[in-house]
Amino acid sequence: MPYKPGLHLLSEFSTDKPNLLQSSAPCRQLFDQLIATYQLTKVGEVYHDFDGGGFTAMVCLTESHMSIHTWPEYAMATFDVFLSNYQNENDDKARAIYQAVIAFFEGVEMQKNEVKR
Repeated sequence: MPYKPGLHLLSEFSTDKPNLLQSSAPCRQLFDQLIATYQLTKVGEVYHDFDGGGFTAMVCLTESHMSIHTWPEYAMATFDVFLSNYQNENDDKARAIYQAVIAFFEGVEMQKNEVKR
């Protein structure tokens, strides 16, 4: 049976709560909580808050990555998560992380793509 590298979820969402998109601090707490909950391994991270609001973040995992970029002035963000299936089948974890992020930001999907790698 051929190896299936994993599931990559890419999305764009809007929110009626653009204040949630202003600062990276709450998102950092969320990402750290999700990493612990789903027993993932963080190997690096960068969070950058922009002058005037909004942020970008990239968390590298041994399983791959999570990233987000926000535009509070447009009440929208992009988010993606890719979890490798190396040694473990992680598709359900990727979907659960995606749903948790959308729920946290009270997001409404504008666009979502699931790429089976």
